[in-house]
Amino acid sequence: MQEVITFLSGVSWWMWLIFIAIVVIVRDVLQRSHTISHNFPIVGHFRYWLEKIGPEIRQYFIANNREELPFNRRERTWIYASSKEENNYQGFGSDQDFYTPNYHFLKPDLFPYKVASGHINTKHKDFLACAKVMGEANGRRRPYRPQSVINISAMSFGSLSAKAVESLNKGALKANCYHNTGEGGLSPHHSHGADVVFHFGTGYFGVRSKDGNLDLNKLEKLVENNQFVRAIEVKLSQGAKPGKGGVLPGKKITAEIAAIRGVEMGKDVLSPASHKCFNNLDELLALIETIADRTGLPVGIKSAVGKTELWEEMADKMVKSGTGPYFIAIDGGEGGTGAAPPSFADHVSLPFYNAFPLIYKIFKKRNLTERIVFVASGKLGLPSNGARAFAMGADIINVAREAMMSIGCIQAQVCHTNTCPTGVATQNKWLQAGIDVPLKTDRFYHYAKYYRKELLELTHSSGYEHPCQFKMTDIETTTDDHNQIKSMKDTYGYEKDVVEFKNMQELYDCPHLGGAKV
Repeated sequence: MQEVITFLSGVSWWMWLIFIAIVVIVRDVLQRSHTISHNFPIVGHFRYWLEKIGPEIRQYFIANNREELPFNRRERTWIYASSKEENNYQGFGSDQDFYTPNYHFLKPDLFPYKVASGHINTKHKDFLACAKVMGEANGRRRPYRPQSVINISAMSFGSLSAKAVESLNKGALKANCYHNTGEGGLSPHHSHGADVVFHFGTGYFGVRSKDGNLDLNKLEKLVENNQFVRAIEVKLSQGAKPGKGGVLPGKKITAEIAAIRGVEMGKDVLSPASHKCFNNLDELLALIETIADRTGLPVGIKSAVGKTELWEEMADKMVKSGTGPYFIAIDGGEGGTGAAPPSFADHVSLPFYNAFPLIYKIFKKRNLTERIVFVASGKLGLPSNGARAFAMGADIINVAREAMMSIGCIQAQVCHTNTCPTGVATQNKWLQAGIDVPLKTDRFYHYAKYYRKELLELTHSSGYEHPCQFKMTDIETTTDDHNQIKSMKDTYGYEKDVVEFKNMQELYDCPHLGGAKV
């Protein structure tokens, strides 16, 4: 044995290298799974390695500032700079092509809105509450006015890591935003003080009966024991994969996630495509009223948009019965925190700017918009996009991927593999260890703060105090026909209803205002 050790210790490093290369060559030639490495041993591995890091190479070295999707470099840079409180301006003018079709412009007023001495925004520069109150018109016991118009969209614990959820919740508390749980249930990581919208889908995680149905007793108990839950959202579908159930891979399920969701360890968790607790509109509307009666909270729905016949029928039933959802979240088809087959992600459901007007017009036609809070989501995490959504009739903006980017997401697009390099969308403890919760808490807070600040500045430049006052005629869009440019009113064929708004101070003094007073 000693002789063998002596021999091996005397072998040069280059001889070891040759030996390893021979072993790899033999292995490559004998295997049949990969043609390239079989035909080109050793060298073929570089091809697979380059293919694997191809997205990062294109992202950082090849693509220009405006051509990447889902979010280009210019958009990501604004989010990163804002979250770090760095300079988020750009110099030397815009690098956008102003004449490309579907490019939009906000029309400034000759005399911008002047913030008077003593105005609420002289004390709290980014105070920007929702102009409507959820549940007030319906006489609920606990109406809710969100203190922020920018909030965190539905992203569940399980899809996101514990540290990511905790960072977002603590950041939302600091920014007075609400935090939507996503369909994974209410976890301890959602429970650090921010207002919470409890969201459930077809899996009913956290409020699930033994047979996989909705347990209303559990839901009532959850609300009773967690007073920071301020509203309940029923997911009909989501923009990333409407009409298809969700999947949480077994390798992402920890003991904690299994306990919260009421599922088994190690097995893929499948959410069915349709609900068990209702089968038609009448049953859905009845369920909404039952939940609202038992919890005292405003209850709404979230959906992507495709066929509109059932939306028309829903609106007609709401007129006759006086019931219905207290808020409606419209999710654009460009939504993406939920992993989906490319055929669904790329082709199923309408993108936000096509989807929202269809639904808003249905409720406007029946004079229902006053009692509904319209929540908009789908790449609206930049202030100019938010202003456009408000002009179309939105009352609140929900952000998902932009919130993830504010706490470190680099758009690696591996959320479904449990290998997220930033620890945001993985249950891998080593990768999560890179998340400094206090730091990321501040990062989301700064992002939300600068979003509201810039949205207010856009609002003031158009002569208004609150973005709910934007009109469709305040924004124009380039077209590819001889008209060259049209107002959104002409493009979409409607003007949004006037939102009852007196002044910002009245919103601040509202007894139903959520969050802590800023």
